[in-house]
Amino acid sequence: MNNKDGRKDIKCLAFYLPQYHPIPENDEWWGKGFTEWTNVTRAKPLFRGHQQPVFPADLGYYDLRVPEVREAQAKMAKAHGVHGFIYYHYWFGNGKQLLERPLNDMVALEKPDFPFCICWANETWSGIWYGAPDQTLIRQEYPGNEDIVMHFDYLVKIFEDPRYIRVNGLPLFMIYNGLNLPDSKSYTDKLREEAVKRGLGGLYIMGSNLHPDSWDFEAAGFDGRVSYAYNKVQYQLMWEAKRQQQKTRDRFLRKIFSKNNAPRVTRIDQRTLVENIIFEDQPGDIYPMILPNWDNTPRSAHNGVVIQNTSPELFETQIRNAIDYINSREMSDRFMILKSWNEWAEGNYVEPDSRNGYVYLDVLKKYLTRAGV
Repeated sequence: MNNKDGRKDIKCLAFYLPQYHPIPENDEWWGKGFTEWTNVTRAKPLFRGHQQPVFPADLGYYDLRVPEVREAQAKMAKAHGVHGFIYYHYWFGNGKQLLERPLNDMVALEKPDFPFCICWANETWSGIWYGAPDQTLIRQEYPGNEDIVMHFDYLVKIFEDPRYIRVNGLPLFMIYNGLNLPDSKSYTDKLREEAVKRGLGGLYIMGSNLHPDSWDFEAAGFDGRVSYAYNKVQYQLMWEAKRQQQKTRDRFLRKIFSKNNAPRVTRIDQRTLVENIIFEDQPGDIYPMILPNWDNTPRSAHNGVVIQNTSPELFETQIRNAIDYINSREMSDRFMILKSWNEWAEGNYVEPDSRNGYVYLDVLKKYLTRAGV
């Protein structure tokens, strides 16, 4: 690849959501046959100009139990410059997993021929996005060393897969919330110990974009993390938007003595967000994140957040800034993290839809494939 703009060897890794097939737990919690598509299809516009529902285009309302779907996704991703998928992995302790079938099937069938790694989404599931924050569906637990061994007994066959993404020869293992780990340094040391015992040489452990800049990831036992820069600006704009909404609501309530305190969708502007992102010049492996769009009202209705005025041009700006950042640093690898490939109920995806088609994928292709040079 021509390296005139510093694109050479940049590896775009995209978060990949497996919740597109029914499981007994979701049947029990949300109704028979529930998948991520259930929320997508029942979404409604909640304010003037709100573009809901959204409709998938080429891939349709797919079921990830179908191998041909996974093949089509990988082919599409590869053609547009995505280097690999980051599969969300749900291990709640004591051997309890959820939504593991797409990953297990992909490993067992040895298809598609496409790089991948996993992100352990170590979070308690609650009803927070559905207006029931006090409802715990399944709790994330850390029973101790025996559970770490049991967890690694499962992970080792995944890490040994020749398609698995490695950094300096070590399997890349992302942990979503390092702050949740009990004594994270001891916990990650134990994970590496298990990797060595099984002949893997160790692990390259990466934190997700959840962690603030003040988090000392190396002291916590991590080798790198995804940049917090996008989240930092997004949360600030969300706080400002909510504060303004409350002022407006208070004036309205005082005027008409209404008791209507219904929540309102929080809206922020993508251009303002992108223009204010600053990647911190901190030491260590910190990988930039790009985010094309966001609207989680299909999950959370009026409690949701919508990033408005998203566009391929602003996505392109993020990619250029991420490339510049990568080129300015010495890191263990040249990863650019895409959030996300297919989180449809959060309005956070690059898979083609009926409105935008391939526009976001074409931006990736422009920067990350030979065809785009």
